[in-house]
Amino acid sequence: MPDAPLPESADRDPRVREFLQHLATDRGASIYTQRNYRQALVEFSKWHADERKSPPPWATLGRDDFRAYLRFLGRNQLGRAAIHLRFSAMRTFYKFLIRRGVLEQTPIRNLALPKPEKRLPRFLSVAQLNELLQAPLKVPPPAADEKKRRGRRLDPTTPLRDVAILETIYSCGLRISEVCGLVAENIDWSEQLVRVRGKGKKERVVPIGGAALRAIRNYWDRLLKPPLNGQPVFRAAPNVPGGVQPQLVQTHFKRYLAAAGLDPKLTPHKLRHSFATHLLDAGADLRSVQELLGHQHLVTTQVYTHVTTERLKRAYEDAHPRAREKSEIRNPKSETSSKTE
Repeated sequence: MPDAPLPESADRDPRVREFLQHLATDRGASIYTQRNYRQALVEFSKWHADERKSPPPWATLGRDDFRAYLRFLGRNQLGRAAIHLRFSAMRTFYKFLIRRGVLEQTPIRNLALPKPEKRLPRFLSVAQLNELLQAPLKVPPPAADEKKRRGRRLDPTTPLRDVAILETIYSCGLRISEVCGLVAENIDWSEQLVRVRGKGKKERVVPIGGAALRAIRNYWDRLLKPPLNGQPVFRAAPNVPGGVQPQLVQTHFKRYLAAAGLDPKLTPHKLRHSFATHLLDAGADLRSVQELLGHQHLVTTQVYTHVTTERLKRAYEDAHPRAREKSEIRNPKSETSSKTE
């Protein structure tokens, strides 16, 4: 989906242009981060132009300006997560301006935002994953009958490639941008390791399972020329040197979800959630999972512990014969505090 054109106020702002260039080159931000941050600045610029009749003077804006914008977003019933995403983008933008010496501190500092909703990440069960991982081999490509009528051969490598992509995402817990960015030299076949370039161009080394390696080998064996060092692991097409793009992976993923009888609203990122949840369920420690996922902060990984705890509670309540009895026991601490009062 092409980016919307920048409004005139943002288009002529060299600081916005410089920041977006910085995201793409210096920080190596994913295309999704670039798109979201770009859109946040575009929307704020448009709001300022409509409300204040001028482009935003970033260096002189104050906290009250952003409070007014926050009220505007609230009146338009924007969700809490969407509000946090917009202000995260502007926070990053202001950090960039501070590093460039444009101003000394950000006007968004200590701005009270609505508390984010606590949503646990969704994941697939092992049985659901097995169905999904086999789906590319069972689903014909779209418009297959039409292509046959026109006499064009169907590409036999596409389902093998897609199986390998899904296996690799789940085996290594990769983001979709990371799996699309893999090149042949990133795979250490003898040690069963993959070197991954994640957010901010940070590299990490993660194990890759035998199932994923076999899937990649099966895919490469059907190519006329397997990838050499520096070439993409997963090609957009057999005779095209360029790598597969996230949008194509997402489009095919929807088709495989439907074939496996799963919610079509799920995204490839749910394979990453499933990777983390299944590791923790099997006894992996949180720090190890943090490193495998490439999370900078442990608190980001801790959300998966809530998932496993909720699963344990549900399993206990479903299986234990006396767990279903309703308890009227009060919290002793609350009783003590009430007596003290």
